[in-house]
Amino acid sequence: MKYKHIIAIVVSFTLTSCGLYNKYEQKTETPANVFGMTKDAAGGASIAEMSWREFFTDPLLQQLIEKVLANNTDLNSARIAVEKSQASLKAAKMAYLPSLYFSPQGQIGRFDNITTRTYSLPLQLSVDVDVFGSITNKKRASQAVLLQAQMGEEAVRTNLISAVAQQYYMLQLLDRQLEILTLTDSLWNASLETQKSLYENGKAYSTAVNQMESSYLNVKTQIVDTRRNIRATENALSRLMADTPQHIERKKWGSIALHHPDAQGDVGQRMFDTQFLKFGVPAKMLESRPDIRMANYAMEEAFYNTQVARAAFFPNITLSGTLGWTNSGAVVINPGALLLNAVGQLTQPIFARGQLKANLKINKLTQEDLKKKYVQMVIDAGNQVNEAMADCQAARDKYGYYRRQVEVLHDAYTGTHELMDNGKASYIEVLTAQEDLLSAQLNEASNMYKGTQAVIALYIALGGGTK
Repeated sequence: MKYKHIIAIVVSFTLTSCGLYNKYEQKTETPANVFGMTKDAAGGASIAEMSWREFFTDPLLQQLIEKVLANNTDLNSARIAVEKSQASLKAAKMAYLPSLYFSPQGQIGRFDNITTRTYSLPLQLSVDVDVFGSITNKKRASQAVLLQAQMGEEAVRTNLISAVAQQYYMLQLLDRQLEILTLTDSLWNASLETQKSLYENGKAYSTAVNQMESSYLNVKTQIVDTRRNIRATENALSRLMADTPQHIERKKWGSIALHHPDAQGDVGQRMFDTQFLKFGVPAKMLESRPDIRMANYAMEEAFYNTQVARAAFFPNITLSGTLGWTNSGAVVINPGALLLNAVGQLTQPIFARGQLKANLKINKLTQEDLKKKYVQMVIDAGNQVNEAMADCQAARDKYGYYRRQVEVLHDAYTGTHELMDNGKASYIEVLTAQEDLLSAQLNEASNMYKGTQAVIALYIALGGGTK
C-alpha cells in the first residue's frame, strides 16, 4: 500500500512539472506596418540579402573592410565572448552526466602493542535526476546566451562595416572638397592679382585689395582644415584596423557606384540611385537584424530562467554510490574486501525564507520587460528604415538643385569677373559671386555624402552586413 502512495506522489509531481519542459515560442506581437510607408521600394528582394561585398562595389573599400574585420579589437572581443558562451553551454550539457571521484584514504594506528593499517580505495559517483526540468532549462538558457553572443558578434561586425564605409566615403568627400578649394585658391589668387593691378593703376581702392585678400586667405585656412580632417579620418580608420596611422588608398569621388554596378546617371546619381534600394518584407528585416534577433534570444533566455525558477519549487533527486576496495577496521593481515554503498536522496523545499517566490517573480517581470523592449526595438528599427529612405530621397531631390545652382553661379562668377576687368562691376559683386560659387560647390559635395550616408544607413537598418 505504501508503494502505491509513493507511485501516486511521483506521478502527481511528474504531471505537474510537464509544463517545465515546454520550449520557447516567439509570440510577441509587433506592428504590421513597421516601415510606416508604402512605396515601390517596399517590394522586391531586400538589399539586406546582399552580402557587403556585393553591396559595396569599390574594390579598395572591400579590401579595407576585410582588414578591419580581421584585426579590429572589439570584433575579436566579441568572438572571444562567443567562445566563452560555447564553453558554458558545453558545461550545461555535461550536467546530465554523473560526477565521479576517486578518493583513496589510508590510516595507521597502534593500540596495546597492536599495529593496524587500514585503507580504502573508493570510487564515488553522484548524479542529479532531472525529473522536473531544471537541468534541461538551464541548458536551453545557456543555448540562448550563446545565440545572443553570436548576434552580438554580428552586430559589432555590421557596425564596423558601416563605420568603415562611412569613413571611406568621408575621405572621398574631403578629397573632393580639397579639389574644389585648391581650384578656388588658384582662381581667387588670379582675382587678387587683378585687383592689385587695378589698384596700382589707380582704378581700385586699397579696401578692395584688402577684401579680396581676406577672402583668399579664408580659402587658404579651409584648405588647411580639410587636410587636417583627411589626416584625422585616416587615423580613425587605422584605429579600426588596430594599426598605426597610415595613408588610406581610395578611389576618386563618384568614380564607382556606391551600391550597384548598374546604377545609371551622372556622378552624384550613381552614388545613391534609389531605384535599387528595395526594402523587401518587414519580416525579413526581423530575421536579418542582429540586434532584433539578440533581443529575441534574450526573451528566450528569460523564459528558460523562469522555468528554472519554477522547477526550484519541486524536489531535487540525487542518486549517489560508492564502489571500491577496503580493509577498514581490520588488522594488517586482512587483505581487504569489496566496498559497496548506494544512496538515494530527495530534497523538497518547504520554506526558503521567500527566496524561491521572489526569484520566480523577478524572472517573470524580466520576461515582461524584455517583451516590451523587443516591441520598441522593432519600432525603432522601422523608424531607422523610414528615416534613411527619407534622407536618400531628400539627397537625390536636392542634388539636381545644387547641380543647377553651381552651374548658374559659375556663369555669374565668370560674367561678373569679366565686367570687373572692364570696369563695369565692383569688387563687392565679384567677391559675392565667387563666395556664393564656393559655398554651392561645397554644399553639393556635402549633399552627395549625406545621400551616401543614408544609403549605408538604410542597408544596415534593413539587416545588411551580416553576410
